[in-house]
Amino acid sequence: MRPRRHRFTPPYCPNPRCVFHADSKGWRVQRFGHYRRKSAPRVVQRYRCSHCRRTFSSQTFSLTYWLKRPRSLGPVYEGLVACSAYRQIARGQAISASTVSTHAKRLGRHALLFLEARRPHEPPREPLVMDGFETFEHSQYYPFHVNLAVGAESHFLYAFTDAELRRKGRMTAQQRERREELENQHGRAHPKAIETSMAELLRLSTPPGSEVEVRSDEHRAYPRAFRSVREVAVRHAVTSSRKARTTANPLFPVNRMDLLIRHSGANHKRETIAFSKRRQSALERIAVFAVWVNFQKSRQEKARDATPAQWLGLVDRKLTTEDILAVRHFPSRIPLPLRWRQYYEGRIPTRARRCASPPSYRFAT
Repeated sequence: MRPRRHRFTPPYCPNPRCVFHADSKGWRVQRFGHYRRKSAPRVVQRYRCSHCRRTFSSQTFSLTYWLKRPRSLGPVYEGLVACSAYRQIARGQAISASTVSTHAKRLGRHALLFLEARRPHEPPREPLVMDGFETFEHSQYYPFHVNLAVGAESHFLYAFTDAELRRKGRMTAQQRERREELENQHGRAHPKAIETSMAELLRLSTPPGSEVEVRSDEHRAYPRAFRSVREVAVRHAVTSSRKARTTANPLFPVNRMDLLIRHSGANHKRETIAFSKRRQSALERIAVFAVWVNFQKSRQEKARDATPAQWLGLVDRKLTTEDILAVRHFPSRIPLPLRWRQYYEGRIPTRARRCASPPSYRFAT
């Protein structure tokens, strides 16, 4: 006798305007026919909400919703954290580079919601190590920081923000002239971008009314940023950036995170042709990296021990790629902080490139 298949039960109404979207208690749903498609599952059941009368299907709750290449989503996710460029992933999966880019955007948005739903929202039980990871977009005339807040003991990546920078360092006279020309054409980065971004990072990683120890290097903007967040009591410990970057260094957790980002992301390698053309796409890849390093990667590679999320008690086991991509999340059910909401909506501009209006995600997360 053939075993009976498990019947899918919609967990809530997917219509954000329905009263049963946030809370499904007392909700009734009706089966409303089905449709057939070429990829598995071949038959997709449709439903109708008994309250708002909106129809939907079981695929509405899948992360592969509205994708023509659903089987490529998992390999693209693993390629993004395995130091593969878009075209390398595309060749391996026999798909176009634009398809990989589309999948990466969806994965980045999903990662932001996944992180917000599962990261700690109570006061940190450990010191936070904060610093900026410097990279660039479009060309080396447009550097920016990805500011990171990492747990000193768990190595959990609590939050990240971005800060646009002005190109600095040693330059030839021709390069300075070119920088001046580009700044006249596209504008200059805000001089207090790091201070503003670091203050936002503290708010993201620490709830109001709490007290936290923050460790950082001697960057002059950091103390000003921490003082501006008056709702959080900060004990600031400073370590010289010239100190040897060993495990004994108080900044080791964030220094290690910088190394992992460069090691795992092709767009952050030194002298690479795979650099990010837009800051928006770089931040989406950082979100995917944060999910992987927090919930899938061992805290110590050689020891193959627990993940940072296990160390904090957020999960009871290492999550697999299937676990990460199992369920679609809705931004209407998981409110994002303002900065991450901008990332989710694709509102981070690149000065040197004309950006179209932010995309509308009516049919996809």
